[in-house]
Amino acid sequence: MMLIIALSTAASEVMTAAQREKALRVLHTGLHSDAFWPAMHAAEALTIAGQGDEVRRTLLPRLDVETDDQRRCGLARELVRAGDHRRALVMFAILDSPDPHGHVHAAESLFKVGWRGRGTQLWTAFTQVENPTLKLMAAAALAKHGDDSDQEAALRYLRSHLATAPDPVMFRLSAWVLGRVGSAGDVALIRGRLGDATDPKHRAMLHHAMAALGDPFGREQLLANLTSADPWIRTAAATFAGETGVVEAAPQLISQLYDEHEDARIRAAQALFTLEKLTAQKSS
Repeated sequence: MMLIIALSTAASEVMTAAQREKALRVLHTGLHSDAFWPAMHAAEALTIAGQGDEVRRTLLPRLDVETDDQRRCGLARELVRAGDHRRALVMFAILDSPDPHGHVHAAESLFKVGWRGRGTQLWTAFTQVENPTLKLMAAAALAKHGDDSDQEAALRYLRSHLATAPDPVMFRLSAWVLGRVGSAGDVALIRGRLGDATDPKHRAMLHHAMAALGDPFGREQLLANLTSADPWIRTAAATFAGETGVVEAAPQLISQLYDEHEDARIRAAQALFTLEKLTAQKSS
């Protein structure tokens, strides 16, 4: 009984019952969206909200008929997140495929949800040099889920890449990863690339990664980005606001449940459920 009271109290600090119902409606609608990747984001959020059974029921039939390897990675990833761990084999099979179409998505998906086993295919992807994006996403997966030696090598690469990559699209991606697997010491590295990031989207991603690593200025910028005129930035800010535990963002995230941009609505709902869970854990 005490735990139930704690969870209920924690939930009320983030959303009212009516707001929670609205967030769930956003996600249920999003799960059946014609836009594939927003639907996968809705699946992710529903799992966070405790609706993994619905995610598995909805996505498994889609995986059985999907032929595009990138989309198969998205479906398998969300099935794994929802508890069907066997579907990690789908991502490894795509990573092994002679067709490179799904390789980056497979590595990124394994970064996001992990795997069971040693992940030797990821080491192969990490050590190849033909596809820099694949190398970076394999490094992300190894840094998050690999053994100690793999993690060390992957983190060295990610930090070096962040510091030296000339292409903002690429060093932005390194920052995005390090915001999730790095440490507070990486804030200085990320801050050092702000001057090279003239595109607002690139700067936003650097700020969000800084916020995720505990930097106050990055947190301020993340909060400001929730009201950006750019829907991509609003969407990214909502995602990081949840993951970073920015509870003070909840009022703006609740407003974002009515955003004209579908993925911004979905990511706002995800962030609210993530904040709800984090707050409940702190209260229990």
